[in-house]
Amino acid sequence: MYTIAGLFALAIFASPVSATPQDKTKTELLAKTQALVDAVAPGNKAPWNEDLDQRFIQMDENGAVRSKEELLREIEPLPAGLVGHIKVENFRVRQTGALAVAAYELQESLDYRGQPLHTRFRSLDTWLRTKQGWRLMAQHTAAVLKDPPAIKLSQDELCAYSGRYQLTPEIQTSIKCVADGLEAERAGRPSVTYRPEVRDLFFAPGQPRSRRIFQRGPDGSVVSFVDRREGEDIRWVRIAGQ
Repeated sequence: MYTIAGLFALAIFASPVSATPQDKTKTELLAKTQALVDAVAPGNKAPWNEDLDQRFIQMDENGAVRSKEELLREIEPLPAGLVGHIKVENFRVRQTGALAVAAYELQESLDYRGQPLHTRFRSLDTWLRTKQGWRLMAQHTAAVLKDPPAIKLSQDELCAYSGRYQLTPEIQTSIKCVADGLEAERAGRPSVTYRPEVRDLFFAPGQPRSRRIFQRGPDGSVVSFVDRREGEDIRWVRIAGQ
């Protein structure tokens, strides 16, 4: 026979767990978000027209800002020869009253005329609960960058970059060739390893927003490099004899 305590425990575990309001919001917004991205490849404007608030504003991964009307005009089917789909992952929601903010990842797979491409994005959406249901007020999407593939350079090619370079007489860095790239050391900072993307162009693994571009003089020897980030360059000059 069951004891009273045993029956009580069975009742607890057998009872369905009630979803919280935030759980319900997450389920609903996840379904809406997946439906929106499912409509991108076929160029289906209907879900976007229904779920976007008239005051909607978007900033995309390229920094372009659009209104609802501008976004709807740009939704078109993928060109012939392209097949793609997008999956929503890691969906999280924070809700306060009628306002909900959703953060998530988009895994985009595209067959580009027989060549498979995979791109990741992160998006932050702001939703408002209205009498007509949840409406998307704002969206900010950013591409998740990844390191480019590295090429193989010979040891002689790599060692041509070795030497000391200066930003100012007081700020200098030392570069030496290692097995698969270059190692840069600057006083008071940890060393950084760079891999070759193409000849004279290097990247630091895990820092895909930056590039180190070496420059050559009239005789073909390396005379300087620039650290480039978001199109802005900081130039370092090679110290003579180094």
